[in-house]
Amino acid sequence: MYQINFGRPAAVHFIGIGGISMSGLASVLLKEGFTVTGSDSVRSDLTDKLTAQGAVIAYPQAAENIPDRCDVVVYTAAIHPDNPEFKEAQRREIPMLTRAQLLGQVMANYRIPVAVAGTHGKTTTTSMLSQMALHADMDPTISVGGILPAIGGNFRVGGPDLFITEACEYTNSFLSFFPKVSIILNIDADHLDFFKDIDDIRRSFRKFAMLLPEDGCLVIGSKIPRPEEITDGIKCRVITAGAEDGDYRAENIEMRKDGTTSFDLVCPDGKAPVRVNLSVPGLHNVDNALAAIAAADVVGIPRQSGLEGLASFTGTDRRFQYKGTVNGFRIIDDYAHHPTEVKATLDAARAQAEGEVWCVFQPHTYTRTQALLPEFARALSAADHVVLADIYAAREVNTIGISSADLCECIRSLGAHAEYFPDFESIEAYLLEHVRENDLLITMGAGNVYRIGEELLSK
Repeated sequence: MYQINFGRPAAVHFIGIGGISMSGLASVLLKEGFTVTGSDSVRSDLTDKLTAQGAVIAYPQAAENIPDRCDVVVYTAAIHPDNPEFKEAQRREIPMLTRAQLLGQVMANYRIPVAVAGTHGKTTTTSMLSQMALHADMDPTISVGGILPAIGGNFRVGGPDLFITEACEYTNSFLSFFPKVSIILNIDADHLDFFKDIDDIRRSFRKFAMLLPEDGCLVIGSKIPRPEEITDGIKCRVITAGAEDGDYRAENIEMRKDGTTSFDLVCPDGKAPVRVNLSVPGLHNVDNALAAIAAADVVGIPRQSGLEGLASFTGTDRRFQYKGTVNGFRIIDDYAHHPTEVKATLDAARAQAEGEVWCVFQPHTYTRTQALLPEFARALSAADHVVLADIYAAREVNTIGISSADLCECIRSLGAHAEYFPDFESIEAYLLEHVRENDLLITMGAGNVYRIGEELLSK
């Protein structure tokens, strides 16, 4: 496999350079003196920014866009073998890397690369750790799977020492990484369109943990069942983090109606507990914060400035994001699309709701909905009222005959209130008629369900 080396800048061509992650990686290489070319279907603010930094970008994609001097071609999962530039790179036998492989190659050039993995909480924990490093003036390079207000996007190009990235298990992409410090927050059944079952997923996380060098460190969630199956034989240091029983744990947890949280931090160093303040709600965010604090200690972020940075973190887009108030009820939006995430988010909503909790849920992918139907029904039943939108197909075609109507029936069988509407307009009309003052409405899912809240606010 081609190896990116900051000490030997090369000529790199990006197919689909305008993607939010691809553009960030291109910015890193430009800063390091690489020659960067690329292509995309249309111009955008991201491609204009890259052009200003020195990249040469062509529109649209065509075989002749790949320059005569090209050492490696990078492409995303959205690029198929019939793409003209993909075919041209193969014809010329130019080395090729996927986006995940390039990210792994890039992070290997930093002194302390940190990878944050887990079925849930990756974006939030990556953002928490990033905010701690930023507040401590450690000039981190950051790659996160959501929009982090502190950096005005999802990618920041920093200094040569600290690289913090989210690490996704889907299609085993995180196995292309080269971390020195890794976090595994949790391991649940998900992405069952790729993985066979939970055991297959656990094997993938085991391989991810084994990537760490002997002088590295693994921070692992204490609630993960049979953690020894993940950690046995690993030669690096292993730290557990979890509110109840981790090496880093929380005592005297206080969750307030305003969505803030505080707790006493207990660490393995034996020092007196310190009070930690969070500006995000929910017990799940206590677990996320503990993992971030443990990793911060490992990479050398000073405790006081790190905790100040953590307290200033108010969340990323679509993670329990306050959208506004209409008719006296608040609207929150959240990306939760797995039963564990749904339950954690609804628990957080319940803790701060003055009235009833309404959840507008848009299931994400047919395979996930079918595989986890009973779990979704139980998790959603924590809301006082559930309103279901059609399943968001994403990358799938409905060949299994599943629908949101099936989930609605399952929720009702548990004695909970649920309604299903096939279009957003009907959902909006129903909500305006039934949601009352002081209630809390949360739009939830990984698709475009957030538009419902935005439409309500525009009325």
